[in-house]
Amino acid sequence: MKVEQIIATLGAEIICGEDMLQDDIRAACGSDLMSDVLAFVEGHTVLLTGMTNPHVVRTCDMVDIRCIVFVRGKKPTDEIVEMAREAGMCILCSPHTLYTSCGLLYQAGLRGHEKRC
Repeated sequence: MKVEQIIATLGAEIICGEDMLQDDIRAACGSDLMSDVLAFVEGHTVLLTGMTNPHVVRTCDMVDIRCIVFVRGKKPTDEIVEMAREAGMCILCSPHTLYTSCGLLYQAGLRGHEKRC
């Protein structure tokens, strides 16, 4: 799925990373636990989260996630947006809850990783 399809599916607002609209996203992860993101997520994944702090961007950078969706209409601070720009990431804001946002993407054909402990 392309980033632009994620935007359309979620009715999301793009905050930064306008040049990444044609990037391929192969899986999605919905989590507020960055330790789970580190343990279970691989690149070419979109992270959906309700956490809006710099740790999210740092975690995504470590596992090569290039697209973050902040849910429930949350907006990142200027500091977070600048960190994401420097890391070459796209940030989107979804008006939906985490559960609904994940469900909409799943319904549109984007699956999660099935990696287990």
